[in-house]
Amino acid sequence: MSEPRKNRQSRYKWKRLFYGLLSLNVLIVIMLILFIFWPVSDTAVPEPDSKNAQEGSEFIVRTTKQNLNDLVNAYIDKLLNDSKHHYRVSLEDDVHLIGELPVFSTTVPLSVHLEPIVQDDGNVVLKQKSISVGLLELPNRKIMEYMKKYLPMPDWVIIDPKNEEIYVAVKDMEIKSNFQVSIDRFDLEANDIAFKIEIPYETLGIELAKLY
Repeated sequence: MSEPRKNRQSRYKWKRLFYGLLSLNVLIVIMLILFIFWPVSDTAVPEPDSKNAQEGSEFIVRTTKQNLNDLVNAYIDKLLNDSKHHYRVSLEDDVHLIGELPVFSTTVPLSVHLEPIVQDDGNVVLKQKSISVGLLELPNRKIMEYMKKYLPMPDWVIIDPKNEEIYVAVKDMEIKSNFQVSIDRFDLEANDIAFKIEIPYETLGIELAKLY
């Protein structure tokens, strides 16, 4: 006796739903694999400044972790004023960046510890020491690529996922005066932080020829 037509249609319908759900799960798994293992993009980091320095005077200004921490976060608050993404920096024995990242239609806590390395040109590279996004197990480079995509940064701060570092071009900061700031010392463990401030004579309306 043949199977009733209604039962055959019902079995066919459930079979389609099963294979449809299976295909969706396979697609999600493939997308996750591609997301995790897709190569990170290259990031262009500026070459050391080769501009001819203007004649002027240099001053060394020392500060503390607490003072610099307050200044950095005040700057970040202003930068993020109209942004839905937020983060802050805590200067401890290293540079600790704390914030949130959007992942899969939600946000997860972000924590990055970075080691500051002062460059010969007075800028600084923050090398990634440890990084995490909640309980998710993602490659460090992928997390930093998400940071690069979603965390607003000044033009002179460049996140480089491939090398797992953040390049801070202090000398390229936009300052209303014509002063130029660079890093002289940045030892967080010893709380020994010093900046070099270069003041061109022409900023003060001084003609070099009249000094001699």
